[in-house]
Amino acid sequence: MSTPTQLSFDSLGTPLSEVTFVVVDLETTGGRSSEDSITEIGAVKLKGGEVAGEFQTLVNPRRAIPHEITSLTGISSAMVAAAPILEAVLPTFLEFARFGPDTVLVAHNARFDVGFLKAACARYAIPWPAPPVVDTLLLSRRALSRQDTPNHKLGTLARVFGTEIQPTHRALDDARATGEILHRLLERLAPLGLTHAEDLRTITARVPATRRAKSSIATGLPTGPGVYQFVGRAGDVLYVGSSTNLHARVKSYFTAGESRRRMGEMLDLAVEVRPIECATLLEARVRELRLIDSLQPPYNIRSRRARTRPWLRLTNEVHPRLTITRSLPLAEAASAWGPFSSQAQARAAMEALAAASGLRTCNTRLPLIPSAAARACAAHEMGRCSAPCIVAGAGEASVSLAHTALSGDVGTVIEHLRAHIATLSAAERYEEARDARERLRAVLVGASRAETLRIWARQPLVVGARPGAGVWELAVLKWGRLAGVGVLRPGADVDAVIEEVLTRCDHVPMPSAVGELATAEETQMLAAWFTAPDCRLARVEPGAPPIACQIDSAARIPLPPTD
Repeated sequence: MSTPTQLSFDSLGTPLSEVTFVVVDLETTGGRSSEDSITEIGAVKLKGGEVAGEFQTLVNPRRAIPHEITSLTGISSAMVAAAPILEAVLPTFLEFARFGPDTVLVAHNARFDVGFLKAACARYAIPWPAPPVVDTLLLSRRALSRQDTPNHKLGTLARVFGTEIQPTHRALDDARATGEILHRLLERLAPLGLTHAEDLRTITARVPATRRAKSSIATGLPTGPGVYQFVGRAGDVLYVGSSTNLHARVKSYFTAGESRRRMGEMLDLAVEVRPIECATLLEARVRELRLIDSLQPPYNIRSRRARTRPWLRLTNEVHPRLTITRSLPLAEAASAWGPFSSQAQARAAMEALAAASGLRTCNTRLPLIPSAAARACAAHEMGRCSAPCIVAGAGEASVSLAHTALSGDVGTVIEHLRAHIATLSAAERYEEARDARERLRAVLVGASRAETLRIWARQPLVVGARPGAGVWELAVLKWGRLAGVGVLRPGADVDAVIEEVLTRCDHVPMPSAVGELATAEETQMLAAWFTAPDCRLARVEPGAPPIACQIDSAARIPLPPTD
């Protein structure tokens, strides 16, 4: 038996009074959609509590109706002998229903009715419209206790609510009764937060009553883009997020769709939500990053400690070595990789570059080894160092290769890693090959992030525009930081709007260190926005560095798959 379609609404925040419900009931020759046939279809279309239309027809199942079914429904083989066949009836019914994302199919024990309708559509090669489905059986189990009703059968519920139409095991009567029961159930569930179309998706799922009751803190939140902050009793910010629709997103936390343990713990502590309305989604996402960076909310994991993530660079020594650092002067960003997501990822990239270049990574201060035979140094002999040593005559070439790679030309390093992976795989040393592939991934991540920052963190001014919902969204980048946003509406003077946005922009001085004015994550987010296929660059500072990648850059190489 098929499962009802998952509810999915294109537009969130639609009051139930504006939703069209098509209440359906079927009579059949049996209970298996793969073997039995429909004998009658009844449907009632409801909107705003009023009946907007009805549909009823008998259907010739092209087979004898079992006696027990006739006894139950009163529909006999003689009654349906002259009725149209399902192949002719089904398109007419679907035309009446006009199912879509904003039209909800309602049935009692919906798995049964939806299963037969989907099977019929498949049988006659008719696309199933996949409407949202509401099951009044599940709603009644959510809304009514054992003190309210002995069971949740349609006839019992009709008696409990005293519906005007009582079920008769005929399709139209049962659909009418189900429609009345639907309205009564919606009234019962309204205090639990069932007031809008999106609430129908999760109202039947099990959510702690104390948590569901807190959904009222979403009341009155804006429906546009912005940032939301969950706040605890002491006024401390517990969690920060962003969304295109603040009201819908915050309300979704109090449904069964939110199953993360940490979020459940956070919601139990939260007492209010502070919204920050934004002009565009980009502004909301950037504000979210900045708030997480400044407030360090305990329940945010992503984007915390963004300014202390590791980089890989060469040391400023007579014989340079590779080192991992958590602070990087802007002048050194031209020849460094990062920021990496973790210390382990940075070390993996360092090992890969050391192997390809022959540079040491230890901090032991030793003279060059005079012999090309690469005698082990004292540290090697004592087992305290596993890094490659500098060999006479190879130091300058090694430093040059490493500097070239750290500056963005990673071709030689990638070729070295790929050859090493191929050798290990051919020797069936698959675990070692997997580790080498992770080093390749680390190199590509660090090199591509660094290149993005080199390009965009050196731009004194870039103005871009992307199409939004009936408007063009404007963004201003200065030195890798979002300095301002705006909206260009149809018919407006483009230059005048851009000038007005620029006058309202933040003043952003040239930074002296990477991450001083904007985290790497903010710059990367802006770079993705400005390089999207639908983005148009409206203004770029004359004489600024070119917005372009190197030919042999990491950006052109896809990341290897993860295990």
